[in-house]
Amino acid sequence: MREVAGPPGAPTVILLHGLGANADLNWFPSFGPLGRQFHVLALDHRGHGQGIRVGARFRLADCADDVVALADVCGVDRFVAVGYSMGGPIAQLTWHRHRDRVAGLVLCATSRDFRGGPRERVVFSVLPGIVAAAQFTPLALRQQLMRRVVSEREEDPPTRRWAMRELRRSDPASLASAAGALGRFSSREWIGEVDVPTAVVLTLRDQAVPPHRQQKLADAIPGAQVFPVDGDHLVCAIGWRRFVPVLVDACRSVAKRAGVIQKGAPAV
Repeated sequence: MREVAGPPGAPTVILLHGLGANADLNWFPSFGPLGRQFHVLALDHRGHGQGIRVGARFRLADCADDVVALADVCGVDRFVAVGYSMGGPIAQLTWHRHRDRVAGLVLCATSRDFRGGPRERVVFSVLPGIVAAAQFTPLALRQQLMRRVVSEREEDPPTRRWAMRELRRSDPASLASAAGALGRFSSREWIGEVDVPTAVVLTLRDQAVPPHRQQKLADAIPGAQVFPVDGDHLVCAIGWRRFVPVLVDACRSVAKRAGVIQKGAPAV
């Protein structure tokens, strides 16, 4: 768990990371800017990073319940749930299962479901097997592959080393189960019932979650506001200079509409 206290009396945002990442990898550039006007909490989901070890028994609903359990432990009554990619379904489920606790939603690079088109159905049908097979791949080969992926996206050697260490913390069995759970998720039947202020941070060059699917999520939620950001699915970390200001604006908008932040609060 990560916490930034924020100003006295600041409203709480709880940050929910994506598949295969952890709180630090997903949100490290966002902690400081958000902490200037929010009380910030972030957790590692089950099987990810230092999260609860559940093996292949990963359920998105359990992750949503973990969010409220964290709020209870920290003495937080109501909060804004901020979900990125897989964190989006977790945020949606947190509202669906605990409506009295969620003051607002900020949904980033995410969707109502992840198997809409033929390409996505194929990807999510084979992804659990790919992730599961990774646990039988020799460690040296896995490290080489991770090093290649990270080095292509991050030019700073210390950051590459840190990212690789964080990636190795997750449990492959849980990642495979999480990929399967994400492929089965759908909020289509109830997402239109969302009655709290919502913002959708739409990643315009996203190939993992196509922008049109993110827009459909926004269209399905009454009164949802769209905050576009010029970047792909990794913009939260790799292109954070473009992403973080948009995220802060989206959180401020939701908090103001929810009445948990004063309208005269200074902008960052």
